[in-house]
Amino acid sequence: MKKALLVLKDGTVFEGYSFGAEGESIGEVVFNTSITGYQEILTDPSYKGQIVVMTYTQIGNYGVNEEDIESFKPKVEGFVVREYKYYPSNWRSQGNLDDYLKKYRIVGIQGVDTRALTKHLRDYGAQMGIISTEDLDPYSLLKKVKAHPDISEIDHVSSVTSINPAPYYIENGKPLCVVYDFGVKLSILKNLKRVGFSIFLVPAKTPAEEVLKMNPDCILLSNGPGDPKILQYAVENIKKFIGKKPVFGICLGHQLIGLALGGKTYKLKFGHHGGNHPVKDLDTGRISITAQNHNYCVDIESLKEEVVLTHRNLYDGTEEGMRHRKYPIFSVQHHPEAGPGPNDALDIFEKFMQITINS
Repeated sequence: MKKALLVLKDGTVFEGYSFGAEGESIGEVVFNTSITGYQEILTDPSYKGQIVVMTYTQIGNYGVNEEDIESFKPKVEGFVVREYKYYPSNWRSQGNLDDYLKKYRIVGIQGVDTRALTKHLRDYGAQMGIISTEDLDPYSLLKKVKAHPDISEIDHVSSVTSINPAPYYIENGKPLCVVYDFGVKLSILKNLKRVGFSIFLVPAKTPAEEVLKMNPDCILLSNGPGDPKILQYAVENIKKFIGKKPVFGICLGHQLIGLALGGKTYKLKFGHHGGNHPVKDLDTGRISITAQNHNYCVDIESLKEEVVLTHRNLYDGTEEGMRHRKYPIFSVQHHPEAGPGPNDALDIFEKFMQITINS
Protein backbone atom coordinates (compact mmCIF):
# COMPACT_ATOMS: atom_id res chain seq x y z
CA MET A 1 0.00 0.00 0.00
CA LYS A 2 1.18 3.51 -0.81
CA LYS A 3 2.01 5.71 2.15
CA ALA A 4 -0.01 8.88 2.80
CA LEU A 5 0.08 11.69 5.36
CA LEU A 6 -2.50 13.88 7.05
CA VAL A 7 -1.05 17.10 8.47
CA LEU A 8 -3.13 19.50 10.57
CA LYS A 9 -2.61 23.25 10.64
CA ASP A 10 -1.25 23.04 14.19
CA GLY A 11 1.54 20.78 12.93
CA THR A 12 0.18 17.44 14.13
CA VAL A 13 1.00 14.60 11.72
CA PHE A 14 -0.91 11.35 11.18
CA GLU A 15 0.48 8.56 9.01
CA GLY A 16 -1.55 6.12 6.95
CA TYR A 17 -1.97 4.60 3.52
CA SER A 18 -3.65 5.80 0.36
CA PHE A 19 -7.06 4.64 -0.77
CA GLY A 20 -9.39 6.26 -3.21
CA ALA A 21 -7.76 8.81 -5.50
CA GLU A 22 -4.10 9.75 -5.20
CA GLY A 23 -3.00 13.35 -4.90
CA GLU A 24 -3.41 16.18 -2.37
CA SER A 25 -6.45 17.75 -0.80
CA ILE A 26 -6.92 20.57 1.71
CA GLY A 27 -9.97 21.17 3.88
CA GLU A 28 -11.25 21.71 7.39
CA VAL A 29 -10.86 18.44 9.29
CA VAL A 30 -13.98 17.32 11.21
CA PHE A 31 -15.06 13.99 12.67
CA ASN A 32 -18.37 12.19 12.15
CA THR A 33 -19.66 9.74 14.77
CA SER A 34 -22.11 7.84 12.55
CA ILE A 35 -21.70 4.07 12.42
CA THR A 36 -23.31 3.74 8.99
CA GLY A 37 -24.21 6.14 6.19
CA TYR A 38 -20.77 6.93 4.80
CA GLN A 39 -22.14 7.30 1.27
CA GLU A 40 -24.75 9.83 2.44
CA ILE A 41 -21.97 11.69 4.27
CA LEU A 42 -19.66 11.71 1.26
CA THR A 43 -22.39 13.14 -0.99
CA ASP A 44 -23.80 15.70 1.47
CA PRO A 45 -23.06 19.14 -0.07
CA SER A 46 -22.72 20.60 3.43
CA TYR A 47 -19.32 18.86 3.65
CA LYS A 48 -17.88 20.86 0.75
CA GLY A 49 -14.58 22.33 1.98
CA GLN A 50 -14.12 19.67 4.67
CA ILE A 51 -12.09 16.52 5.19
CA VAL A 52 -14.24 14.01 7.07
CA VAL A 53 -12.87 11.59 9.68
CA MET A 54 -15.08 8.58 10.47
CA THR A 55 -14.90 7.52 14.12
CA TYR A 56 -16.39 4.10 13.37
CA THR A 57 -13.51 1.70 12.75
CA GLN A 58 -14.58 -0.26 9.64
CA ILE A 59 -15.65 1.69 6.57
CA GLY A 60 -16.55 0.32 3.14
CA ASN A 61 -17.95 -2.95 4.45
CA TYR A 62 -21.31 -2.61 2.66
CA GLY A 63 -20.01 -0.99 -0.53
CA VAL A 64 -21.79 1.76 -2.46
CA ASN A 65 -24.93 1.99 -4.56
CA GLU A 66 -26.90 4.49 -6.63
CA GLU A 67 -29.69 4.92 -4.06
CA ASP A 68 -27.90 6.09 -0.90
CA ILE A 69 -26.80 9.48 -2.18
CA GLU A 70 -27.67 13.02 -1.15
CA SER A 71 -26.29 14.64 -4.31
CA PHE A 72 -25.02 13.32 -7.61
CA LYS A 73 -21.37 12.99 -6.59
CA PRO A 74 -19.22 13.22 -3.44
CA LYS A 75 -18.64 16.73 -2.12
CA VAL A 76 -16.08 16.11 0.65
CA GLU A 77 -12.50 17.30 0.12
CA GLY A 78 -11.01 14.15 1.63
CA PHE A 79 -11.87 11.03 3.62
CA VAL A 80 -10.07 9.57 6.66
CA VAL A 81 -10.76 6.06 8.05
CA ARG A 82 -9.20 3.57 10.44
CA GLU A 83 -9.76 0.40 8.44
CA TYR A 84 -11.01 0.29 4.86
CA LYS A 85 -12.76 -2.95 3.83
CA TYR A 86 -11.84 -3.83 0.25
CA TYR A 87 -14.46 -6.56 -0.18
CA PRO A 88 -17.98 -5.31 0.62
CA SER A 89 -20.67 -7.75 1.68
CA ASN A 90 -24.20 -6.48 1.15
CA TRP A 91 -26.96 -7.44 -1.26
CA ARG A 92 -27.48 -3.79 -2.20
CA SER A 93 -23.83 -3.15 -3.05
CA GLN A 94 -23.09 -2.10 -6.62
CA GLY A 95 -19.38 -1.47 -6.18
CA ASN A 96 -16.69 -0.76 -3.63
CA LEU A 97 -15.85 2.52 -1.92
CA ASP A 98 -12.25 2.62 -3.16
CA ASP A 99 -13.34 2.64 -6.82
CA TYR A 100 -16.09 5.14 -6.00
CA LEU A 101 -13.61 7.63 -4.54
CA LYS A 102 -11.21 7.11 -7.44
CA LYS A 103 -14.03 7.79 -9.92
CA TYR A 104 -14.76 11.17 -8.37
CA ARG A 105 -11.13 12.01 -7.51
CA ILE A 106 -11.63 12.09 -3.73
CA VAL A 107 -8.36 11.59 -1.85
CA GLY A 108 -8.59 9.13 1.03
CA ILE A 109 -6.27 7.90 3.77
CA GLN A 110 -6.70 4.69 5.76
CA GLY A 111 -4.81 3.13 8.65
CA VAL A 112 -4.98 6.37 10.64
CA ASP A 113 -5.38 6.25 14.42
CA THR A 114 -8.81 7.90 14.17
CA ARG A 115 -9.37 7.68 17.93
CA ALA A 116 -6.28 9.80 18.60
CA LEU A 117 -7.22 12.16 15.76
CA THR A 118 -10.77 12.59 17.07
CA LYS A 119 -9.53 13.27 20.61
CA HIS A 120 -7.11 15.84 19.21
CA LEU A 121 -9.90 17.64 17.33
CA ARG A 122 -12.10 17.56 20.45
CA ASP A 123 -9.28 19.07 22.54
CA TYR A 124 -7.97 21.63 20.05
CA GLY A 125 -10.92 22.16 17.71
CA ALA A 126 -11.69 21.56 14.06
CA GLN A 127 -8.93 22.98 11.87
CA MET A 128 -7.59 23.02 8.35
CA GLY A 129 -5.57 20.02 7.23
CA ILE A 130 -4.04 18.41 4.16
CA ILE A 131 -3.96 14.81 2.91
CA SER A 132 -1.20 13.89 0.50
CA THR A 133 -0.06 10.73 -1.24
CA GLU A 134 2.56 12.64 -3.25
CA ASP A 135 4.45 14.95 -0.90
CA LEU A 136 5.45 13.04 2.24
CA ASP A 137 7.43 15.88 3.83
CA PRO A 138 5.43 17.06 6.87
CA TYR A 139 7.08 20.50 6.86
CA SER A 140 6.25 21.04 3.19
CA LEU A 141 2.63 20.00 3.77
CA LEU A 142 2.36 22.26 6.82
CA LYS A 143 3.46 25.26 4.73
CA LYS A 144 0.81 24.42 2.13
CA VAL A 145 -2.04 24.15 4.62
CA LYS A 146 -1.01 27.36 6.42
CA ALA A 147 -1.03 29.21 3.11
CA HIS A 148 -4.53 28.01 2.26
CA PRO A 149 -7.57 30.21 3.10
CA ASP A 150 -9.64 29.16 6.09
CA ILE A 151 -13.05 27.63 5.39
CA SER A 152 -14.68 30.79 6.80
CA GLU A 153 -13.07 32.82 4.00
CA ILE A 154 -14.50 30.80 1.09
CA ASP A 155 -18.03 30.82 -0.35
CA HIS A 156 -18.41 27.08 -0.89
CA VAL A 157 -22.15 27.46 -1.53
CA SER A 158 -21.39 28.88 -4.97
CA SER A 159 -19.74 25.61 -5.99
CA VAL A 160 -22.58 23.31 -4.88
CA THR A 161 -25.74 25.27 -5.72
CA SER A 162 -27.90 24.73 -8.81
CA ILE A 163 -26.81 26.50 -12.00
CA ASN A 164 -30.31 27.33 -13.23
CA PRO A 165 -33.81 27.52 -11.72
CA ALA A 166 -35.68 24.27 -12.37
CA PRO A 167 -38.75 22.33 -11.22
CA TYR A 168 -38.04 19.25 -9.12
CA TYR A 169 -41.65 18.06 -8.86
CA ILE A 170 -44.77 19.92 -9.94
CA GLU A 171 -48.36 18.72 -9.59
CA ASN A 172 -51.40 20.92 -10.08
CA GLY A 173 -53.31 21.71 -6.93
CA LYS A 174 -50.39 21.15 -4.57
CA PRO A 175 -48.82 24.06 -2.64
CA LEU A 176 -45.72 25.42 -4.36
CA CYS A 177 -42.55 25.42 -2.27
CA VAL A 178 -39.57 27.30 -3.69
CA VAL A 179 -36.33 25.81 -2.38
CA TYR A 180 -33.26 28.02 -2.17
CA ASP A 181 -30.50 25.58 -3.06
CA PHE A 182 -27.49 26.33 -0.88
CA GLY A 183 -26.46 22.69 -1.27
CA VAL A 184 -29.78 20.94 -0.75
CA LYS A 185 -29.85 17.23 0.08
CA LEU A 186 -32.04 14.98 -2.06
CA SER A 187 -33.73 13.63 1.07
CA ILE A 188 -35.11 17.10 1.82
CA LEU A 189 -36.72 17.28 -1.63
CA LYS A 190 -38.11 13.76 -1.26
CA ASN A 191 -39.72 14.65 2.07
CA LEU A 192 -41.23 17.84 0.70
CA LYS A 193 -42.77 15.73 -2.07
CA ARG A 194 -43.90 13.12 0.48
CA VAL A 195 -45.97 15.64 2.46
CA GLY A 196 -47.62 17.07 -0.66
CA PHE A 197 -45.62 20.02 -1.99
CA SER A 198 -44.86 20.96 -5.56
CA ILE A 199 -41.18 21.89 -5.58
CA PHE A 200 -39.18 24.42 -7.57
CA LEU A 201 -35.41 24.79 -7.06
CA VAL A 202 -33.61 28.12 -7.43
CA PRO A 203 -29.85 28.88 -7.21
CA ALA A 204 -28.44 30.43 -4.07
CA LYS A 205 -28.05 33.93 -5.55
CA THR A 206 -31.54 34.17 -7.06
CA PRO A 207 -32.95 37.65 -6.25
CA ALA A 208 -35.86 37.63 -3.83
CA GLU A 209 -37.90 39.67 -6.30
CA GLU A 210 -37.77 36.84 -8.86
CA VAL A 211 -38.99 34.33 -6.30
CA LEU A 212 -41.82 36.57 -5.12
CA LYS A 213 -42.96 36.99 -8.74
CA MET A 214 -43.53 33.22 -8.80
CA ASN A 215 -46.00 33.72 -5.94
CA PRO A 216 -44.99 30.52 -4.10
CA ASP A 217 -46.99 29.28 -1.14
CA CYS A 218 -43.81 28.99 0.93
CA ILE A 219 -40.02 29.11 0.81
CA LEU A 220 -37.49 26.60 2.14
CA LEU A 221 -33.89 27.62 2.84
CA SER A 222 -31.72 24.53 2.51
CA ASN A 223 -28.64 23.21 4.19
CA GLY A 224 -25.23 24.03 2.77
CA PRO A 225 -21.51 24.38 3.53
CA GLY A 226 -19.38 26.95 5.29
CA ASP A 227 -19.76 30.04 7.43
CA PRO A 228 -23.17 31.73 7.06
CA LYS A 229 -21.68 35.19 7.62
CA ILE A 230 -19.92 35.10 4.26
CA LEU A 231 -23.27 34.69 2.45
CA GLN A 232 -24.50 38.27 2.70
CA TYR A 233 -26.32 37.98 -0.62
CA ALA A 234 -28.51 35.27 0.92
CA VAL A 235 -29.09 37.27 4.10
CA GLU A 236 -30.28 40.29 2.09
CA ASN A 237 -32.68 38.13 0.06
CA ILE A 238 -34.17 36.51 3.16
CA LYS A 239 -34.88 39.92 4.70
CA LYS A 240 -37.22 40.58 1.78
CA PHE A 241 -39.29 37.46 2.54
CA ILE A 242 -39.94 38.26 6.19
CA GLY A 243 -43.64 38.72 6.78
CA LYS A 244 -44.53 37.95 3.14
CA LYS A 245 -44.27 34.15 2.88
CA PRO A 246 -43.98 31.18 5.27
CA VAL A 247 -40.27 30.36 5.55
CA PHE A 248 -38.60 27.18 6.83
CA GLY A 249 -34.82 26.83 7.27
CA ILE A 250 -32.70 23.73 7.75
CA CYS A 251 -29.13 23.88 9.10
CA LEU A 252 -27.40 26.64 7.06
CA GLY A 253 -30.86 27.94 6.18
CA HIS A 254 -31.60 28.17 9.90
CA GLN A 255 -28.41 30.15 10.50
CA LEU A 256 -29.17 32.50 7.60
CA ILE A 257 -32.62 33.22 9.05
CA GLY A 258 -30.91 34.14 12.32
CA LEU A 259 -28.64 36.61 10.55
CA ALA A 260 -31.50 38.04 8.46
CA LEU A 261 -33.49 38.73 11.63
CA GLY A 262 -30.56 40.73 13.02
CA GLY A 263 -29.01 38.03 15.17
CA LYS A 264 -25.50 36.63 15.48
CA THR A 265 -23.89 33.27 14.75
CA TYR A 266 -20.84 31.68 16.35
CA LYS A 267 -18.57 28.73 15.60
CA LEU A 268 -18.57 25.57 17.71
CA LYS A 269 -15.23 24.15 18.82
CA PHE A 270 -15.50 20.95 16.78
CA GLY A 271 -19.03 21.05 15.48
CA HIS A 272 -21.82 18.49 15.48
CA HIS A 273 -21.37 15.73 12.90
CA GLY A 274 -23.15 12.42 13.34
CA GLY A 275 -26.42 10.53 13.56
CA ASN A 276 -26.81 10.19 17.31
CA HIS A 277 -27.63 13.65 18.71
CA PRO A 278 -30.62 13.82 21.09
CA VAL A 279 -32.68 16.97 20.57
CA LYS A 280 -35.54 18.06 22.85
CA ASP A 281 -38.65 19.75 21.49
CA LEU A 282 -39.28 22.39 24.17
CA ASP A 283 -42.96 22.72 23.21
CA THR A 284 -43.83 19.03 23.68
CA GLY A 285 -40.96 17.66 25.75
CA ARG A 286 -40.40 14.97 23.11
CA ILE A 287 -36.81 13.89 22.45
CA SER A 288 -35.69 12.92 18.94
CA ILE A 289 -32.48 11.25 17.84
CA THR A 290 -31.22 13.46 15.04
CA ALA A 291 -28.57 13.69 12.35
CA GLN A 292 -26.30 16.73 12.55
CA ASN A 293 -23.73 18.35 10.31
CA HIS A 294 -22.76 21.90 11.25
CA ASN A 295 -19.94 23.93 12.76
CA TYR A 296 -21.95 27.10 13.35
CA CYS A 297 -24.86 27.99 15.63
CA VAL A 298 -27.30 30.86 16.04
CA ASP A 299 -26.81 32.94 19.20
CA ILE A 300 -30.39 32.77 20.42
CA GLU A 301 -29.78 35.50 23.01
CA SER A 302 -29.12 37.96 20.18
CA LEU A 303 -32.65 37.24 18.90
CA LYS A 304 -34.70 36.89 22.07
CA GLU A 305 -36.96 39.80 21.09
CA GLU A 306 -37.66 38.22 17.66
CA VAL A 307 -37.86 34.44 18.16
CA VAL A 308 -38.74 31.69 20.60
CA LEU A 309 -36.31 28.83 21.21
CA THR A 310 -38.07 25.58 20.20
CA HIS A 311 -35.37 22.87 20.29
CA ARG A 312 -32.25 22.20 22.35
CA ASN A 313 -29.34 19.78 21.92
CA LEU A 314 -29.10 17.55 25.01
CA TYR A 315 -25.38 16.86 24.52
CA ASP A 316 -24.12 20.41 24.99
CA GLY A 317 -27.23 22.56 25.46
CA THR A 318 -26.83 24.46 22.19
CA GLU A 319 -29.92 25.72 20.39
CA GLU A 320 -31.45 23.50 17.70
CA GLY A 321 -34.54 25.36 16.53
CA MET A 322 -36.55 28.56 16.70
CA ARG A 323 -39.77 30.18 15.52
CA HIS A 324 -40.61 33.81 14.94
CA ARG A 325 -42.88 35.47 17.48
CA LYS A 326 -45.02 37.17 14.83
CA TYR A 327 -44.47 35.70 11.34
CA PRO A 328 -44.78 32.13 9.96
CA ILE A 329 -41.01 31.56 10.07
CA PHE A 330 -39.35 28.62 11.78
CA SER A 331 -36.16 26.64 11.45
CA VAL A 332 -34.11 23.76 12.85
CA GLN A 333 -30.37 23.27 13.14
CA HIS A 334 -30.44 19.49 12.74
CA HIS A 335 -31.40 17.47 9.66
CA PRO A 336 -34.95 16.10 10.02
CA GLU A 337 -34.78 14.45 6.57
CA ALA A 338 -31.86 12.18 7.57
CA GLY A 339 -34.04 10.23 10.00
CA PRO A 340 -31.49 8.29 12.07
CA GLY A 341 -34.28 7.60 14.60
CA PRO A 342 -35.26 6.49 11.87
CA ASN A 343 -38.38 8.68 11.71
CA ASP A 344 -38.05 10.77 14.86
CA ALA A 345 -37.99 14.22 13.24
CA LEU A 346 -39.87 13.69 9.96
CA ASP A 347 -42.99 15.30 11.43
CA ILE A 348 -41.26 18.69 11.00
CA PHE A 349 -42.10 18.50 7.28
CA GLU A 350 -45.77 17.92 8.15
CA LYS A 351 -45.55 20.95 10.43
CA PHE A 352 -44.20 23.02 7.53
CA MET A 353 -47.11 21.94 5.35
CA GLN A 354 -49.61 22.83 8.07
CA ILE A 355 -48.10 26.28 8.59
CA THR A 356 -48.17 26.86 4.82
CA ILE A 357 -51.82 25.86 4.54
CA ASN A 358 -52.83 28.01 7.51
CA SER A 359 -50.96 31.14 6.37
